[in-house]
Amino acid sequence: MFDSLQEGIQSALKTLRGKGKLTEANMREGLALVERSLLEADVSYPVVQDFMTRVTEKALGKRVLLSLDPSKQLIGIVHEELVHLLGPVDPTLHLKREINILMLCGLQGSGKTTTCGKLSRLLLENNVRPMLVAADLQRPAAIQQLHVLGDQLGIPVYSEPGAKDPVAVCQNAVRKAKEQGIKLVILDTAGRLAIDQELMDELVRIDKRVQPDQVLLVVDGMTGQDAVNSAQAFNAALELDGVIMTKLDGDARGGALLSVKHVTGVPIKFIGTGEHLDALEPFRPEGMAGRILNLGDMVGLYHEARKIVDAKEQAELEQKLAQGQFTLDDFKGQLEKMAQPGLVQRMLGLIGGPMKELNQMLQSEEAEGSIGRTVGIINSMTPQERRNTKLIDPSRRSRIARGAGVPPQAVNQLIKDYERMKPVMEKMAGMGAGGRMQAIRELQEGGMLDPGGRGPRIKKGTGKRLSTKERAKMKKQREKDQRRRRREERPQQP
Repeated sequence: MFDSLQEGIQSALKTLRGKGKLTEANMREGLALVERSLLEADVSYPVVQDFMTRVTEKALGKRVLLSLDPSKQLIGIVHEELVHLLGPVDPTLHLKREINILMLCGLQGSGKTTTCGKLSRLLLENNVRPMLVAADLQRPAAIQQLHVLGDQLGIPVYSEPGAKDPVAVCQNAVRKAKEQGIKLVILDTAGRLAIDQELMDELVRIDKRVQPDQVLLVVDGMTGQDAVNSAQAFNAALELDGVIMTKLDGDARGGALLSVKHVTGVPIKFIGTGEHLDALEPFRPEGMAGRILNLGDMVGLYHEARKIVDAKEQAELEQKLAQGQFTLDDFKGQLEKMAQPGLVQRMLGLIGGPMKELNQMLQSEEAEGSIGRTVGIINSMTPQERRNTKLIDPSRRSRIARGAGVPPQAVNQLIKDYERMKPVMEKMAGMGAGGRMQAIRELQEGGMLDPGGRGPRIKKGTGKRLSTKERAKMKKQREKDQRRRRREERPQQP
């Protein structure tokens, strides 16, 4: 997300860190690089001017130039001003006890209909069940798409085949929702390839006759300054309550995100960070400023982690571990949660500092592909074999490998890793922090925590690191063992 903007601002700040002494001259040089990075990211020029005026005023003060670590203090100032530029934001929808109406509008291709589904998913997670309304009568595919989304989410979708008046469709939908006791209605209105008077007149009629509680504009974050211009036009006609910015996982340069609030006065309430229905998140200026400056976003990381760890499922898993019943099916369930498309990439993007740079060396596609292969191996086993790997003889290992499309040694390695991990995982159940750390050390000693698969780095029972010579010797022995196993598994010639 915003790679060019992040790289530009971070490289500008790095030039200041390398200075032996920070002076007004080299501070101005660094600030000029920050300004250029913002302009290259397509941030509106008036926004850049105002932002740089505020940063420069604080950065060139005696308080900064005389501080012990001025470069770190400058990062703090830029972070503070980014938060000020992007916020304050209130992402809550302020739902009333009676029926609530949300109206989504935007240009065609901005991702408006998909955003209706994403917003519905977010509401369902907060125990609010909405009704979607197909009020885009210009594009028949939008009505069909909305019904598909409704089926996926298990929520009602209101549409009128052959209808010509979107205002009547919206009014009838609100009546239907009241009859069914539904408290929230989301109107998916029509878009155009460009702003025109016909579009605005239609939206104004819906706004006046249906009187939505909130009007949210969906804008494509990849369109740069066009997004700002469309936000201004829609706000002039409808008095927007907020903006939902989509497609921020693409090659968006970041200019629209940093400009919309300042130019229009309309806050960004949600951001779309992927194609899937779970890729919509409430916008938090502090978190976004942290991502841009490579400081990380721990709150965002926590929310992503919650998508993997369900409290109820975790309690059930803990109980199984305590009873010594951790099976390959349980292991597969944990892996499948991590294999959600794009999840690894999103989580890596939320980790700041050197750890982010280190983790980005592991391509998310490779990580997700490895998880998929492991799940494929487990799926090729019978239910009995997943519960008891002792049942898998050499013949079955070969058949499982063919079924999963992997070499037999991959099956051998999975079973071996599982059998080494199982007792340690079970030992961790019910342990305090100290006990868990001891179990993790045992995993490390056994090589289970080595992502490169290069084997143990710690000499078992001693806590001492293995020497290069010892590791080379162990690697040679492993390769010898693998060759022996392959010979044993090779079909005998008649």
